[in-house]
Amino acid sequence: MSDTSPIHSLPLIAPAQAQKHVTHNEALVQLEALVQLAVLNRDLDTPPMTPATGQRYIVGSAATGDWDGHDTEITWYDGTGWRFLEPQQGWRAEVLTEGSAVVFDGTGWQSQTVDFNNLDGVGVGTTADANNRLAVSSPAVLLTHQGSDHRLKMNKATPTDTTSLLYQTNFSGRAEIGLAGNDSLSVKVSPDGASWTSAIEFDPTTGLATGAAVQSQPDDTTEGRLMRADYGYGPGNVIGTVSESSGVPTGAVIESGSNANGTYTRLADGTQICTHTINLGSRIALGSGTYADPYHTAAGSWAYPIAFTTIGALTATGEVDTNTAADRAQSISTQGVGSSSVTTIQAVMLSSTSTDVDVTVHLTAVGRWY
Repeated sequence: MSDTSPIHSLPLIAPAQAQKHVTHNEALVQLEALVQLAVLNRDLDTPPMTPATGQRYIVGSAATGDWDGHDTEITWYDGTGWRFLEPQQGWRAEVLTEGSAVVFDGTGWQSQTVDFNNLDGVGVGTTADANNRLAVSSPAVLLTHQGSDHRLKMNKATPTDTTSLLYQTNFSGRAEIGLAGNDSLSVKVSPDGASWTSAIEFDPTTGLATGAAVQSQPDDTTEGRLMRADYGYGPGNVIGTVSESSGVPTGAVIESGSNANGTYTRLADGTQICTHTINLGSRIALGSGTYADPYHTAAGSWAYPIAFTTIGALTATGEVDTNTAADRAQSISTQGVGSSSVTTIQAVMLSSTSTDVDVTVHLTAVGRWY
């Protein structure tokens, strides 16, 4: 039979042993040193000069003096000298100066690290559960970079699953941002946690937006909705080609152009204005200057630079390079005003003056293009 215990090497009392109390007390002293093992230090190579009885240490790796030859062993001061015990693999000790635990791996003492992998749950200031495996109760949560970028990743298994940020009031949902049941980024809101409205949703392929917060059609003027670029007007489409569908504008606000027949302007509401200037030639080309047969120019015509669907009004103003009242007394007559042209335009003298000048006519036609 061995004289010591197999694990802690405690001295055993032999049968019929004299002075049994000595062996028993020795075992108690060793137990006292090992149980609830907490050492002051684990890096000292030289024993302290004035140790207190019961102080425990782990001897450093290059021991000298009274500790020489006891590297990495557990030592304690019994009041008269140092006692030593060789650790076994797996023994643990609390190092008071470090505030941490160490474990003996068979060769040396290693800091005992906590494995946070595959935990069932973590609760910070509150209790985690099976559904909320990470639970935090705190005025704020900080996630910051480690030198440069920082990204928070949220992953789901399939497109029909959901990954989102849910905002609650008293644990009742009020807003949700994320990929809710598809791969479109959406923002949803709720007044009660039961009924939900998709305020805005972005298509993952095109990036275009839809939802209750976005204009649904060109004539949608719902208060608070965001205007779509293709339904509204801005620097990119104020001037361009006008168009319409069932009376609703679908193109630019203003369209303008010109050709040999004049200039035109079309507005999104359907208004069309055409202008042109023509020379009718001599104002005394025809007629005799009498009341029954006044002087007048030859007949001119005007094909509009762009056709109307409905012609509303035509104005014609004659211009001559004269100053006397008699020379200026003339009238412009028009006939055959249609949607695409005016067939007859003439300047008629209202006096018998025979000053031979050309008459310039400024024409304006107003109507609709739809």
